[in-house]
Order: sequence, then structure tokens, then C-alpha cells
Amino acid sequence: MTVASYRDTVRDEGFVAAEEDLLNDAVLALSLSKNLLLRGPTGSGKTKLAQSLAEKFRLPMESINCSVDLDAESLLGFKTLTAENGQTVVSYVEGPVVRAMREGHLLYIDEINMARPETLPIINSVLDYRRQLMNPFTAETIVAHDKFRVIAAINEGYVGTLPMNEALKNRFVIVDVPYLTGEPLALLIQSRSRLQNRELIDLFVQLSGDLVRATKLGELSDEAASIRALLDACDFAAYIPPLRAAARAIASKLEDEREQQLVLNLAESYFAGWTAGA
Repeated sequence: MTVASYRDTVRDEGFVAAEEDLLNDAVLALSLSKNLLLRGPTGSGKTKLAQSLAEKFRLPMESINCSVDLDAESLLGFKTLTAENGQTVVSYVEGPVVRAMREGHLLYIDEINMARPETLPIINSVLDYRRQLMNPFTAETIVAHDKFRVIAAINEGYVGTLPMNEALKNRFVIVDVPYLTGEPLALLIQSRSRLQNRELIDLFVQLSGDLVRATKLGELSDEAASIRALLDACDFAAYIPPLRAAARAIASKLEDEREQQLVLNLAESYFAGWTAGA
């Protein structure tokens, strides 16, 4: 399958790119066996893009959700005691990195900059030209399958994140995944939510634009502009007044009361007087 046909099938799967080059370059990176780093705010569709790419490249996806608790066992596997022929033996359970390398799967590393800096260098040799790993738990050298691919995701500046190690970042091709705006966002709402009232959809698109601008100005946290939250609000708005839908699906997810009120004020400027609009 060509790069162009991969791009078309990913689009058909439902991922909507803010820019044509985004999808083209993501597909090209995987086609060339490059490690792909998706960089963008929370809720912008990074995981959806990774899932779509995995499906269309026909690669099962192994996922790692990074946190400060991520350790070598979470990445590579662990030893455990099992019963075998009536005896207790030590067996090894493969972790997602080892399994993906051996089987030729896509390895998805979510929120890669949430991990402690000393943890991820374990897989540096997996991500460079060597594409191999000396497993400390088995003393086995694992060479990656030809189909093995890696996608990571990063939310820069997000609470709890750390600056990404430059040696690690240099092992990736970086594609930015911004929030959708305008007509592409309207089409996404129409195809992915229960809301079909085009006038109301356009108002939600305008509200989303205001929320994105407020996050860029530091007035709101990234969660306020999440496309996932917006789609939740649109689902609700097919059955309840859109102002109440925005309160339930967007404002209520924020911790700061001032941010909650700002979202409600913006939503009220669009939806005052509106009832449910399927």
C-alpha cells in the first residue's frame, strides 16, 4: 500500500486532521520506519490518530501510559512464580516493549514526558538505528521485527510533565496535532455526535474557538478546549439545552471555579434561550 492510500484509509477511519500535511507526514514517518512523536494539547486527537494508524497499517497496538510510577518492569516485563508439572518455577512475562518488538506490533507511548527521566533511557537502543534491546531480566538480546513501529504522544507544558530529554526527543520525527477549528470541526461534530442541528453545531464550533483562544492566553487549562469534552457536550445538546450541556460536559470537568465560570459565561453568550436541538 502506498503512502497516499494509507493516508486516505486513515481519513476514512474517522480521524480528521487540522492540516493535510499532518496526516501525510504521520503516515510517511511510519512508512519509513521512523519513530513518530505526536505533540499537542490534551483532547486534540493524538490517541485517535495513533489507533487509526495502527489499524490501517494492520499492526496490533501495545500501549504504555507513562507516569512517575513507570519502571523497567512496566516496559520490559517481570518474573513471577508459576506452577508447572506440579512444581513451582520462575517464569518471565513479557512487557509491552518486548512483545511489540518480538511480534512486530506498534508501540504507543502515551504522555511520554510524564515518566521519570531515568526510566526511558532503558529503551534508547530500541529507538535508534540499532532497534534492539538487551533484556536485563533474561539476558537475551531482542532484535525488533521489521514491522515494529513506535508512536509516542506528548502534552508540553501540562501539569505533571517534565522537559523531554533531548537525546530521547532526537530519536523521533515530531508532528504537531492542534485542535480542530472551523468547518473540519463542524464535520467532526456532525459525524461523531448525536447533534445534527447545523446552526447549533456552528455555535459549538465558535464556542470551541473561544475556548482554544482562552487556553492560549492562559485563562483556561487545556481540558477546557478538549475535543472529547466538546463532543460530549454536543451529544448532550441533542437532548438538553446546550448551555446545560456545556456546563455538564466542559465546565464541570475543570477544578478551578474561576475557569468554570468563564466557560459558562462564554457558553451563555451563544446559547442563552436555546432549548435542546437534535
